[in-house]
Amino acid sequence: MPIVKTSKLITIERHIAEEGAMHPEATGEFSHLLRDFTLAMRILARDVRRAGLNDVLGTTDGSNVHGEQVKRLDLHANDIIFRAMDHGGHLCVMASEESNGLIRIPNEYRRGKYVLVFDPLDGSSNIDVNVTIGTIFSIYKRVDPTLVTDGELEDCLQHGYKQVAAGYCMYGSSTQLVYTSGNGVDVFTFDPTIGEFLLTYEKIRIPQRGKIYSVNSGNAHIWPQGIRDYVSWLLRPSDDGLRPYSLRYVGTMVADVHRTLHYGGIFLYPGDARMPDGKLRLVYEVNPMAFLVEQAGGRATDGVNRLLDVKPTSLHQRIPCFMGSTDDVLDVERFLQDALQP
Repeated sequence: MPIVKTSKLITIERHIAEEGAMHPEATGEFSHLLRDFTLAMRILARDVRRAGLNDVLGTTDGSNVHGEQVKRLDLHANDIIFRAMDHGGHLCVMASEESNGLIRIPNEYRRGKYVLVFDPLDGSSNIDVNVTIGTIFSIYKRVDPTLVTDGELEDCLQHGYKQVAAGYCMYGSSTQLVYTSGNGVDVFTFDPTIGEFLLTYEKIRIPQRGKIYSVNSGNAHIWPQGIRDYVSWLLRPSDDGLRPYSLRYVGTMVADVHRTLHYGGIFLYPGDARMPDGKLRLVYEVNPMAFLVEQAGGRATDGVNRLLDVKPTSLHQRIPCFMGSTDDVLDVERFLQDALQP
């Protein structure tokens, strides 16, 4: 795969400005918000690269709202994003996977019309062993954009289809920012020598079908029957050569979905006997990724319903998810439906 799949040499700031110019009613506030966010990503890219030297590896003594042990780098990332975003005057409220409840804008700063929800570091279990991790984010307009007061819970619990932008920053062999504002999916790669994110893949499209599936197969013994049947089917050779599929699973959603966007196939995290609603959070992880997958021409459902049509009921709500190439997601939906037949 070529390193650059675009003819333009363009920074993310210019790209955002050019997209803003397509909307005559734009005030520039959204562009400034994204500029502030990319600053946080630059800082985190630096700190992740130097994590072992900066003494931010390892765990804390506490746990987060989900009862999970908190990594020190999780807290550091959460703090960096808050400090980059709290004072710009563009946001009315934030919410983070690592925080219990809403993150309020400090009293001394103006409230804006946008809402930011984020997972500061996806793939926490991989932090200390130098495996790819990332930051996931999603931006909405507040329910009533005319208000200048604090944002409320309802502003963060909106349908996924109301996202005005979403994406992730992936810290791996290079740092890449994958982003959509509803006009396709673009990929920017960070060049540390000039301190800029440069456009490297423009309007990427996920293949209609792939040959890779990504799932935590360690849970196979507690999967519902439809998922067991589906994965068994994927591994059986077919006469047309479309199967068997290969299993690839990093354990960082950002990395697994990133590969799926480029190569096709399916990423799935079903519910099981231990966690009927699955493990992934609708607001912080699933909705942003579903938006990206759909914008790249793929499909994202909970096995029955379009994920972006699901109305969140709580900040930390979990939901099963199946996303990737359209044909692959339709296949798993068929197996789930068939398993329900008498």
